[in-house]
Amino acid sequence: MATTTSSSSSGREFELEKEIKRQEVSLDELSSLSSSRRVYQKNGNLFFLTSTEKAKTSAQKQLDYAKSEINKIRSQT
Repeated sequence: MATTTSSSSSGREFELEKEIKRQEVSLDELSSLSSSRRVYQKNGNLFFLTSTEKAKTSAQKQLDYAKSEINKIRSQT
């Protein structure tokens, strides 16, 4: 039973690491754009036109959440 829990948490940890990398790349890409530039942001299955600042804020929130989740997993082991 412990092996199943361990493998599922390591799988979740791997997915969170991928999400963290994705959000870091998103933030870098958005930071390279001018602040007046409009970008598409995915929300569910739809894309919406928004400002780079709003998209950066959203990406930063997702990054912070993923980092907090991975820290919870790592502190349990």
